[in-house]
Amino acid sequence: MTLRSATRARRAAQLGLAALCLLACKKHEPALGVEPSALAGAPSSLAGVPPLADKFKEAAVIAVDGSSTVFPISEAVAEEFRTVSAARITIGVSGTGGGFKKFCSAEIAISGASRPIKPSEVLACARAGIEYIELPVAYDGISVVVHPANDWAAQMTVTELRALWRPQAQANVQRWNQIRSGWPDAEIHLFGPGVDSGTYDYFTLAVVGTEHASRGDFTSSEDDNVLVQGVSRDRLALGFFGYAFYGENEAQLRTVAIDDERDDNGKGPVSVSPESVTNGTYNPLSRPIFVYVSKAAAARPEVEAFIQFYLREAARLVSDVGYIALPEQVYDLVWRRFARRAVGSIFGGSGSRVGVTVESLLGAE
Repeated sequence: MTLRSATRARRAAQLGLAALCLLACKKHEPALGVEPSALAGAPSSLAGVPPLADKFKEAAVIAVDGSSTVFPISEAVAEEFRTVSAARITIGVSGTGGGFKKFCSAEIAISGASRPIKPSEVLACARAGIEYIELPVAYDGISVVVHPANDWAAQMTVTELRALWRPQAQANVQRWNQIRSGWPDAEIHLFGPGVDSGTYDYFTLAVVGTEHASRGDFTSSEDDNVLVQGVSRDRLALGFFGYAFYGENEAQLRTVAIDDERDDNGKGPVSVSPESVTNGTYNPLSRPIFVYVSKAAAARPEVEAFIQFYLREAARLVSDVGYIALPEQVYDLVWRRFARRAVGSIFGGSGSRVGVTVESLLGAE
């Protein structure tokens, strides 16, 4: 079963109860439409997020696109939002880069991103007059996976991953025993996200050292389910993608523990898990993931309501689809960022930065 179908089946069983709860609670709460300035001093709890009030016309459309990694979260939020709203939400999966192209040309209101916006995209948005609000919504651990019958690659170092994925490896590293002596003298088959993917961008920066630099002879796709299927059917395969796609398919895959070769960060290889991602020991492949909303779109009642709903329900739904929720106090900071319509990136518009936390960046604002 793919992540998308599994998520939909699980969400369908929960939507009826969720809708009853939301609608029952709604009549006891104040109405949507509070000015952002009034919310800036709200209590530091997402209980202070105003409830949904569907004041917008039935034909309202909210266009969302971008990261395949963020897609399961946005889809889960959209499914529950539809139970209390007449707005129509469309969700595409163009990859982080593809989503930013649409976002910076005002084709969509919201873009999911598995890395921060980078300088070329900042420039494209500026040229088009698009101001954006960056909202971290979850943590992810990029999972390096192999077939369950692979009984040799239980762990790898970052140095070995770099030797395998750097551009020069295309001509020089084609077999498993070229990565580590004693591994099989058998061809290695690689799977990874497409070059428009933020996961590809972050992985190449964290592992190779330069964003968007890698060998080109791997099977790529913007659809992570294609990568799951490729690795799960090939004993000699290795691939990488977001943690949720591993979690939904762990019977068909096995993760490789990663040793960052830094004793100050915990000695030895570390397996990807919610705990190792949250505490930072799964390094350097832990990262935040985001949604970006244009400031102009956020002024539309239906978009404001959707983002408020997204942030209020994020912790529960992020965990439900297999990602790692941010700490409660971080969601409070994210909510305040949206409430005051803080434009720009907490990463300074320079793209991904390995080894920093959103807590520290948001807290410094």
